[in-house]
Amino acid sequence: MADPSTYRPRSGSIPTQPGVYKFRDAKGRVIYVGKAKNLRSRISSYFQDITNLHPRTATMVTSAAGVEWTTVNTEVEALQLEYSWIKEFDPRFNVKYRDDKSYPWLAVTLGEEFPRVMVGRGAKKKGTRYFGPYGHAWAIRETVDLLLRVFPMRSCSNGVFKRSAQIGRPCLLGYIDKCSAPCVGAVTPGEHREIVDDFCAFMAGQSNTFVKRIEREMYAASEALDFEKAARLRDDLGALNKALEKQSVVLGDGTDADVVAFAEDPLEVAVQIFYVRGGRIRGQRGWVADRVEEGATNVLVENFLLQHYVGEEGDAAIPREILVPDLPPDPATMEELLSELRGSKVSLRVPQRGDKKTLQGTVARNAHQALGLHKTRRASDLTTRNRALEEIQQALELPEVPLRIECYDISNLQGTEVVASMVVFEDGLVRKGEYRRFVIKSVDGQNDVASMHEVITRRFKRLLDEQASSVEQAPGDQSEDSSAPLLVDPETGRPRKFAYAPGLVVVDGGPPQVAAATAALTELGIDDIPVVGLAKRLEEVWVPGQEDPVILPRTSEGLYLLQRIRDEAHRFAIAHHRGRRSRTMVESTLDDVPGLGEVRRRSLIKHFGSLRKLRAATIEEVSAVPGIGPATAEAIKRAVGDGTGKTVSVNTATGEIEEH
Repeated sequence: MADPSTYRPRSGSIPTQPGVYKFRDAKGRVIYVGKAKNLRSRISSYFQDITNLHPRTATMVTSAAGVEWTTVNTEVEALQLEYSWIKEFDPRFNVKYRDDKSYPWLAVTLGEEFPRVMVGRGAKKKGTRYFGPYGHAWAIRETVDLLLRVFPMRSCSNGVFKRSAQIGRPCLLGYIDKCSAPCVGAVTPGEHREIVDDFCAFMAGQSNTFVKRIEREMYAASEALDFEKAARLRDDLGALNKALEKQSVVLGDGTDADVVAFAEDPLEVAVQIFYVRGGRIRGQRGWVADRVEEGATNVLVENFLLQHYVGEEGDAAIPREILVPDLPPDPATMEELLSELRGSKVSLRVPQRGDKKTLQGTVARNAHQALGLHKTRRASDLTTRNRALEEIQQALELPEVPLRIECYDISNLQGTEVVASMVVFEDGLVRKGEYRRFVIKSVDGQNDVASMHEVITRRFKRLLDEQASSVEQAPGDQSEDSSAPLLVDPETGRPRKFAYAPGLVVVDGGPPQVAAATAALTELGIDDIPVVGLAKRLEEVWVPGQEDPVILPRTSEGLYLLQRIRDEAHRFAIAHHRGRRSRTMVESTLDDVPGLGEVRRRSLIKHFGSLRKLRAATIEEVSAVPGIGPATAEAIKRAVGDGTGKTVSVNTATGEIEEH
């Protein structure tokens, strides 16, 4: 790793104007691009004490070997240049959103003499108007099929169109009135263009105009006794209404807006966007990105807006209003850039209430689901799991692939209710049946190192005890290795809880926690189980006896697996700690109930499980607990209250609970 001080530029040499800067590594590759209102202030911030930097920023500056910059006149120009450089250099420390799937568009080829409507994917082309993107291609085709009877424009390929023109006979769609048959001259180019314009106007949200127009024509035909035309218009009206039903109204004011939401975790970020035109959802799209740089939600919003709207998306995709979960760091500059691209005012807003707030909640749920689905796919892929385990083996120089990995984490609240968790991954997959919880007994106060020593000692002492008790083979067992431990209890037929030795032990923490775990194993005489620690600060992997950590590539599947295991251990420890804390609250609340001893307190805790459920219980339900009579139940209800600060008593005449 490079020392940032070796390439730090003199502060006076850095201009104070707006601009864009690039960090390059020792091979000259651009690894990060950023922008700044004041280049001197921004660039100098990277060269402070490295311990004050965010872990991922610290990784970036220690991976770089030089920094350079370019000044511009305005902040809008800085935004544009930043996007251009990110696209050109593809720096690995910038967030890059990638599609979690391919989204179809509805396209109208306005650049042709007889425009065609079609469903397509991929990059946009000039001279074509696009609607969407949509979630499913079949949904677009169904909608187009309904609308072609009302707007009979061309939908055939160039080959079919030319062949019909040569033979002088239209295709099937022309015969069933779903095409105006411009191929055989049934309509002029101008008449066909009018149909196309009406179709585009309807898809752009001007639906009420056409519905009302067809209704008027239908009633007029009926009054003129032209019932055949009236029936046809009635069917057209039904087709329009059915097409509109597929696009539910979400904003009653007919707003044109893009609604953006994020789902974040320490490793990745998912973004979803709903395209609302004329108050209706016209399309949806989603991306997933690795968090190779750290930033708050507002920074993620800025990165997304730049990547989605600047460049190939084109100004036609920018609506009047963009709803975001948080405003970018400089919203005025971003609005100016987007307005310049669109040609009219663009507003960035964070919805606070009403339909827009509700819709953004829906988009956020979609983002969370997309992130969960992405993680499930990534974790369940056999090839990816195998590569992750092999990368861990190679990076840590293990004698064999660690098929079973155990991870330990400590959780406490200011030194009280100290608990530990043990989670197990086998072949890269969770084994929740093997998870274990520990209550730390011998450690007073907030001492994660001593707690880690205790939990490792207890877990592996059980391993040794169970292996020792199973050395003698079951009767009739003719195994060649008579000293091999039995991993299955011969009496119950179930696996022994702690009989499996892991191929790798991971602890949540740095060198102190690793040293404590290693010391515990050494004291037990175990020297063949490798131990590492994964520190949150820089996602460094610490190995016992090594002064420097092992740094896995940020895109490494091995690092991703270790992070998943560490985060799962942390989640499991927090859940255990919260459960313990809840039970402790119940016990402390019941301490002052006269005549309620420890045995009956435990019965109440076991029966109700939490203070919330005990508060919600009736006198009769509390009295149903063994050993609890009506008088004691009344005293308990007075003690626990209802969670609002009110006290309660029991009306002896009615038996009902009264609040005071």
